[in-house]
Amino acid sequence: MAYRHDKPDTVRQIAPPHRKAAGVLVVATLLAVAPVHAQEADPSALGTVEPIGTAASLQALDAAATAAPQGASFAAPAPTAPAAPDAIETKAVEAAPDAGRQNLPTASVEGFRAGGVPYSEDPPGIGIGTFTLRPSISQGIGYERTKTGDQTDTRSFSTTTLRGSLVSDWSRHQLTIDGAGTYERNFTSSDNTEPELDIGADLRLDLSDQTTADLTAGYSLEREDMADPNAISGAAVQSAVQTFSGGARIQRDFGLIRGTLGGTVDRETYGDVELSDGSELSQKDRNTTTGILTARIGYEISPALIPFVEASGGRVRYDEERDSSGYARSGDLYAGRAGVELDLGEKLRGELGIGFDRQTFDDDRLKAINAFAADGAVDWSPQRGTNVNLGLRTSIEPSTAPGESGYVSYLASSEITQDVRSNLVARLTGSYEWRDFQTASASDQNVYIVGTGLAWNFNRYVALSGDVSYELTTQKNTEDTGVTRAGLGLVLRR
Repeated sequence: MAYRHDKPDTVRQIAPPHRKAAGVLVVATLLAVAPVHAQEADPSALGTVEPIGTAASLQALDAAATAAPQGASFAAPAPTAPAAPDAIETKAVEAAPDAGRQNLPTASVEGFRAGGVPYSEDPPGIGIGTFTLRPSISQGIGYERTKTGDQTDTRSFSTTTLRGSLVSDWSRHQLTIDGAGTYERNFTSSDNTEPELDIGADLRLDLSDQTTADLTAGYSLEREDMADPNAISGAAVQSAVQTFSGGARIQRDFGLIRGTLGGTVDRETYGDVELSDGSELSQKDRNTTTGILTARIGYEISPALIPFVEASGGRVRYDEERDSSGYARSGDLYAGRAGVELDLGEKLRGELGIGFDRQTFDDDRLKAINAFAADGAVDWSPQRGTNVNLGLRTSIEPSTAPGESGYVSYLASSEITQDVRSNLVARLTGSYEWRDFQTASASDQNVYIVGTGLAWNFNRYVALSGDVSYELTTQKNTEDTGVTRAGLGLVLRR
C-alpha cells in the first residue's frame, strides 16, 4: 500500500537499505583480516519503489559511483592443505568463532571463499566501536532547461551532497542508519532550488529464532516539484515539505506460516510559498498526521517462494478541520493486497502484489477515491555485471483544489546498469507515471522520464559521475512541459 501520506522508511535518493547493508557486509567480509560478522538485511525494503528522476539529476551524483562493481577476481582460490584429524576433533570450538551468534558471516558470492577475492573497489569505512561508518561527499555542477509552450527558463547551479551509512556489527540485533543531504545554489539567483535531506534508522531486534521486531524512524525535507498538480502556478519558490515518520513491526514464523503486524505514524508539514511579487502564501491547511496499521500472512511454499495476503487501514487527520476553501479533508484509508515474495539469490529476487486502495473523506461533498493497485520491486541480474531493477507503485495523492478529492498515481520504473569495465558503470533509467483524476474535471496527466549516466571510479576513494535526463509532462488542453537536466560531479568516499 502506498498513500501520499504513507511515507516509506527510507528516502527517495538513498538506495534501498537491504542492498546497502548487503554491500557493506560483503565488502567487510572480503577485506577483513579477522572474521567480520555479517548482518541480516531487511527484506521489507523491496516493497517500496521510488520514482526515477523526479528530482534534479545532481542530487544523486554519487549514488551510481557507490554502486560501482567490486572489480575483484573470481578465479578459484589456491588449494590449501587439509587440517589434521586431531585438530578437527579437539579444537572444534576454536574453529567456529561464530557459534551462538544470531548474525553469521555472509557467504561469498557464488560460493567462493572470502580469502580468494583479493581486492574490492568499495572503501573500507571507518570503525567506530561496534559500528562501521561509510561517509561520502560529492560536489557537482548542473544545468536545467524548462520549456512550457513558448516559454523557456534555464538555470545553472552547483550541488553539494553528503551521504553516510552507519551499520552495527553485533552478535544479535542490528542497527542501520542512512542519511543524505543535498544543498543547491544557483549561480544567478536563489529561485527554484531543490534542497533535500533524508535520514532513516532501522533497529532490528532478534527476539527469538522465530520472532523479530523492527523499530523505524525517519525525517525528510524536499521542495515541492513545480510540475506537481498541487504546486502554485507562477510561484518563485515552492513549498518546503517536511516528513517525520516512525513505525514498529513484529514478524513471527509459525512453521510454514509467516505473520507480520506493524504500524506507522507520519507527520507531514508544508512551508509557505514565495510568490513572484515577493509575498508569501501559507500552506498550513495542508499539514497532516497519518496513522496506518498493516497485517500480513504468508505461506512458505519454499524458501524462494512465499505467497501472501495483506490488509491495512488507517486515518489521515488534517491540522485544520477545514481547508482554506471550506472542505473537511480528513478521512479514512483502506487497502488490500495479494502477492508473492520471490528470492532466487543474486539472480532474481523481489516482491509483487495486486489489490485495491480506498480513501474516504469526512466532507460529503468530496467523493471517495477507489483504485486498483499494483506494487512491487524486482532485482534481476541476467549475467555478471548487468543488473535490471523494475518497479511498480500505486498511490493516492491528495488535492488542494476546491471540490476535488485527489488523484491516483500509477508509476512504472526501470533501471539498467552495466559494468563497461571493472571501474566504469553505465546506467540507463526510464519511468512512466499516469495521474488519474477520477473525481475532477481536469484531464489525466502523463509523465515520461528517460535518463542515462556514467560512473568512473579512479580508485576506491574517488569517483567521477555524470548524467543526462529528460522529463515530459503532458495533459489535454494544457501546454506540454519538458525539462532537460545534465550534471557532472566528483565523489570522495571513505
